[in-house]
Amino acid sequence: MNITKENVDALNAVVTVAISKEDYSTKVENILENHRKNANIPGFRKGAVPMSVIQKQYGKAVLLEEVNKVLQASLNDYLVKEKLDILGNPLPKITEDFNWDKEDFTFEFELGLAPEFSVDLASVKKVNKFNIIADEKMLNEQVERIQKQYGKLIPQDKVEQDFTLRGTFLNEEANINNATNITLDIFSDKKTAKLFIGKKVGDVVELSTKGLFDDDHKLMDFLKVDHDNVHGLDVVVNFTIEEINDIEKAELNQELFDKLFGEGNISSVEELKARIKEDAEGQFGQQADQKFLSDVIESLIENTKFDLPAAFLKKWIMSAGENPLSTEQAHEEYEKSEKGLRYQLIEGKIIASNNLQIRFEDLKTHTSVLIKQQMAQFGQLNPTDEEVEGVVARVLSNQEEAKRLSEQVMSTKMLELFKGKISAKAKDVSYEQFVKEMYGE
Repeated sequence: MNITKENVDALNAVVTVAISKEDYSTKVENILENHRKNANIPGFRKGAVPMSVIQKQYGKAVLLEEVNKVLQASLNDYLVKEKLDILGNPLPKITEDFNWDKEDFTFEFELGLAPEFSVDLASVKKVNKFNIIADEKMLNEQVERIQKQYGKLIPQDKVEQDFTLRGTFLNEEANINNATNITLDIFSDKKTAKLFIGKKVGDVVELSTKGLFDDDHKLMDFLKVDHDNVHGLDVVVNFTIEEINDIEKAELNQELFDKLFGEGNISSVEELKARIKEDAEGQFGQQADQKFLSDVIESLIENTKFDLPAAFLKKWIMSAGENPLSTEQAHEEYEKSEKGLRYQLIEGKIIASNNLQIRFEDLKTHTSVLIKQQMAQFGQLNPTDEEVEGVVARVLSNQEEAKRLSEQVMSTKMLELFKGKISAKAKDVSYEQFVKEMYGE
């Protein structure tokens, strides 16, 4: 057997695999002999079928299968041995008049080669590290929300201005079907609010989503519309009123404080606000980190220049899935996936050059934290180490889950690396300002 590689250019190559009779003949002969011993063919005793008959019936199929096995194994071994960094998989060059009656065969494969480039973290510019502050407006809103949440519902017959409504937004064509609670002050204008005044349970109010709220992102909260679809969404939705309630807000007293945070832990409105601020800003920190990571990635993709073997990749995409794609479909798929592929290559360089590794202990620790958080949500606040370790073992035995969690661990390592090596401008913002920054508005 002989394998050679010819570089077409820096990003494309052709590998030629020459297979001789000696590479496969022994295996083919052994398989055919086994067929001869076990074949039940009319006119012949079992085990006494002439090899010429076996050869005629099974020879070509066995030859094709064994040559293909030798071909795939030798090609894979070659790629590993030569440490070739390829994109996609090798593509066989089709030969229309390939002759399987010969004893020696030659196969050619196209390769898409990964580009040579370097990553300069210092090239990342104009990236902010947001510090999201829970301002007084937010704290007051959260205190009022708590008072309403723990307040007393008083059913009402007709809608008035300050009542709370339970109902469902519906537009089947736009795939909108969401039950939610609303108050009339959520709408962007008073005319919309007036449509509800005097309505009863069972009544339906017809609304236009265009300009329904002062911020289109609220469509995500109240109608569960994806972010990609909220901007300028202009459809009609029906809101069916299912409950009408006035709320007698809970008093801000020790009984409420104890119910929220345990007996004696909070004893004043000021301490309540301080606790809300601490919890909120802890959650905001995770969102700020995600924004920082996303912005760094965007900057790296924009500033790290290299070419890709685009023609090869489009050709590979055509045959890579379960169903073959047309040239146009493959081109569209490549356009959608190119950015992700570029970051995969950039990420690989960063991981290698900074020796970022995921140890099994890292994965176990990360999974344990998540499991404890989930247990706490269901009221199991103090699980034993044995209970947590048992759940962790079951979770990590699932390959898909282990892969997903490993990606989270690596993302955390990348974030810490970026924080240490990238000079970002610190910027204090309210959560409302952060949302506008997040969505570029």
